[in-house]
Amino acid sequence: MTEKRKAYFVYILECADSSLYTGITTNVERRFEEHRASRGGHYTSSRKVRKIVYTEKCLDRSSALKRELEIKGWRRERKLSLINSNSIPIDK
Repeated sequence: MTEKRKAYFVYILECADSSLYTGITTNVERRFEEHRASRGGHYTSSRKVRKIVYTEKCLDRSSALKRELEIKGWRRERKLSLINSNSIPIDK
């Protein structure tokens, strides 16, 4: 029997101070609620998460971690361009 792989997602959240937070998870809604309840890490608990502004499905944890690192290295303008793009992200 083939084991079903969990899908991983890269997500970007907007905080109350308009900053952007990037992370990975297997369940975006659950992780969003953890961030809102101040159980998502120091950065988001001190800045109060507002909303999910971007999600991207990845093939596995490794590719999600690589994509997260890539996006975290970008300047804000490039992140906003990704968020505002009308293109559908391809699986990584």
